[in-house]
Amino acid sequence: MTTGTTTPAQARDSAMARLSTLDRWLPAWILAAMALGLLLGRLVPGLAGALDSVKVGSVSLPIAIGLLVMMYPVLAKVRYREVGHVVQDRRLVITSLVLNWVAAPAFMFVLAWAFLPDLPAYRTGLIIVGLARCIAMVLIWNDLACGDREAAAVLVAINSVFQVIAFGALGWFYLQLLPSWLGLPTTSAEFSILTITGSVLVFLGIPLLAGFLTRTYGERAKGTDWYENTFLPKIGPFALYGLLFTIVVLFALQGNTIVARPLDVARIALPLLIYFAVTFTAGMLLGRGLRLGYRRSTTLAFTAAGNNFELAIAVAIATFGVTSGQALAGVVGPLIEVPVLVGLVYVSLFARRWFTDARPVAVAPEKESVR
Repeated sequence: MTTGTTTPAQARDSAMARLSTLDRWLPAWILAAMALGLLLGRLVPGLAGALDSVKVGSVSLPIAIGLLVMMYPVLAKVRYREVGHVVQDRRLVITSLVLNWVAAPAFMFVLAWAFLPDLPAYRTGLIIVGLARCIAMVLIWNDLACGDREAAAVLVAINSVFQVIAFGALGWFYLQLLPSWLGLPTTSAEFSILTITGSVLVFLGIPLLAGFLTRTYGERAKGTDWYENTFLPKIGPFALYGLLFTIVVLFALQGNTIVARPLDVARIALPLLIYFAVTFTAGMLLGRGLRLGYRRSTTLAFTAAGNNFELAIAVAIATFGVTSGQALAGVVGPLIEVPVLVGLVYVSLFARRWFTDARPVAVAPEKESVR
């Protein structure tokens, strides 16, 4: 007998079947974008310098454009009237805060010292990456994995507030105070609050406001049905276009550095691989243990695993210089994060079958499909 619902595994398969060609081949497009960026950086003289010179303050304008194009469609999909229900879910919010601002930075500190005890510049760069919680690309990964968009918007907003308030204090704690307690060498670093605030306002504030206003006035003018079924499918692909553009620009900017120091990149990459895998798994397991259901568990996992690479790179360059080891560690972050988290999108969709505590899911294209 046919019913209006399906099991989580069937919903996963249905969601995967509805993916567009762009979505289905996303890993290939991302690898191609990375390769194109590296080639452009190596083969086009002066390109990296030209791209790097186009800045507003400490923010790279080409990367900012790519991230804004990437984030706007995702935030336009958020049902802002449902955000209040997410805020009331104290288990989700508290667990996310603990993972993002206690567990993840501490884990990165341990990994940095365990794998790079003889390379203080790279070690410091990794610690900075661990402190920069994701407020941009996580929305893409969450959406591709059919996570809870409203929960992602709330958790990203909370991370943004904490980033402004806590980033400098945590940097002092992990680079100076905690190493001194443990008898380890310390690192002096002054973090610009303007750099941190600017990153939050540009990479979250602008697309969040645009998404909210678009939904509010779009539904008011044309109705919810038109907004969900006509407007959103038209703007949806631009999220991935923005992602691919951002990757090309990022790797064009840093391609020479990455190619010139492959062994250093490999040493930085290993702790990052462990970090992404462990934090994501911890988020999924905690969500399952707390009976949050698949969608919010997925959101919890991706917000814990993702990092704000633009902020980490900007802080490292502003504090230690563009050619510093700290900046290289920040650059290697997205080199590893992007393909790994794309892979974790497919892992999360596969893992949906184990969320038996969640109620059966109605197959609704606007809920399950990234389009």
